[in-house]
Amino acid sequence: MSSKLSTTPDSQTPKRQAKPIINKVTSEDIIASLKAGSADFAARPIMSGFFGLFYAVFGLLMVWILFSLGKIWLIIPFAVGFPLVAPFAAAGLYEMSRRMQKPESFGWADIFTVIVRQRKREMGWMAFVTLFIFWVWIYQFRTVLVIVLQDSSFSDFDGFLNTVLFTPEGWTFLALGTCLGAFLAAILFTVTVIAMPMLLEREIDFVSAMITSVRVVAENPVVMLLWAAVISVTLLLSMVPAFLGLIFTLPILGHTTWHLYKRALSSPEM
Repeated sequence: MSSKLSTTPDSQTPKRQAKPIINKVTSEDIIASLKAGSADFAARPIMSGFFGLFYAVFGLLMVWILFSLGKIWLIIPFAVGFPLVAPFAAAGLYEMSRRMQKPESFGWADIFTVIVRQRKREMGWMAFVTLFIFWVWIYQFRTVLVIVLQDSSFSDFDGFLNTVLFTPEGWTFLALGTCLGAFLAAILFTVTVIAMPMLLEREIDFVSAMITSVRVVAENPVVMLLWAAVISVTLLLSMVPAFLGLIFTLPILGHTTWHLYKRALSSPEM
């Protein structure tokens, strides 16, 4: 009597994804990625600009709410920390660049469908990490404010700026706040710069994506520091004219991040 061994069809066998190969990234890669990101923005300016507009309007709304609530001391940490959530806000831009790179045709519904699906995938956890660090930044800013400026008084935004900019206590406060903000921003940049677009494209857990992002930064420290500086300076300058500069700069930076991610990682031959 013969017996049959039950086997699982190859099409139903889960395939382990090999670890991506980390490439050496140079300043030329940043320049090439910026050109590609600008080209993506020029190809679909209305759709790309929509994400920048949404980000700008959200920023203006939050500032208005802080003014209305009388929380004037929160305006500066919010404005400084606001760019920290930019990588998550750019998820739709990553998807647009991914499709244009294929190339694949797409419309508004295609992009928003992908964005909505992310809540059921690992990117939702990355959003939690991003917002948690943003919350830590706000909390630590408040702590430094209370410790350093405890004897100062300010009833409006102008008074707050005068205290911060023209008193020794204010200078100490700015120095400590800048160091703290730079430290938290460096952490968030390191764990998300590659992780965000990676989670959009690949089926991978968010911890592995963060580890890969850290490895990319560790193996390309100078170039990635340069890219972090470009992002920080560009976003901060874009917020000066009432956040309106973000309508253009956020989409370009988002598209550029996708192309830099594709240059930083490559898949091994299976």
